[in-house]
Amino acid sequence: MTTPPGTPSASAADVATRILAVADRDVTFILRIVGESQQTLVDHFQNFIEESLTACGIGYGDHPLLRPFVDTHARELAEFVHNGIALRHRFRLGDFQTTNITPPDLQRVDLWDDLRSLIEQAEAHFAASPQGLPAILAEVTTFQESRRKDDADA
Repeated sequence: MTTPPGTPSASAADVATRILAVADRDVTFILRIVGESQQTLVDHFQNFIEESLTACGIGYGDHPLLRPFVDTHARELAEFVHNGIALRHRFRLGDFQTTNITPPDLQRVDLWDDLRSLIEQAEAHFAASPQGLPAILAEVTTFQESRRKDDADA
C-alpha cells in the first residue's frame, strides 16, 4: 500500500510498530554460508569445472580468458547454493521465541542433505546448461580455430 502524494509519511516508530505487529508472519531468520565454508564451496566448484574441462581436453593454456571464466562460473554456482540454503532454511520469529525449532542434530542432517542436493543440482545445471560448460567449450573451440587460421595465414 502506497501513501498518496502530499500525505505525510509515517514516522520510523510507526513503521517499526506495524512491522512488529506482523512479525510472527513476516520476520524470518535466514541461514547463510560465510567465511571458510563459503570459500570451500567456491573452491569445490572451481575444481569441478577444471575437472570437467580437463575431461574434454581443455586446459588453462587453451584460452587466455579461461581462468576468469572458471572463477566466474564457480562463484555463480556457489551463489546458487547460498541462495538455495537461504530459501530452504528460514526460521520464523515465533520458532525462536517458543524454541520449537528442530533439535540441532536433526538440523545438521537436514542442512547436509540440502547442501548435497543443491551442490549436485548446481553441477548438473552447469554441465547441461547452454550458458555453462557448453558455452565455455564453444568459446575455447572458436578461439583455437581462429588461432589456427591466423597461424596458417602467417
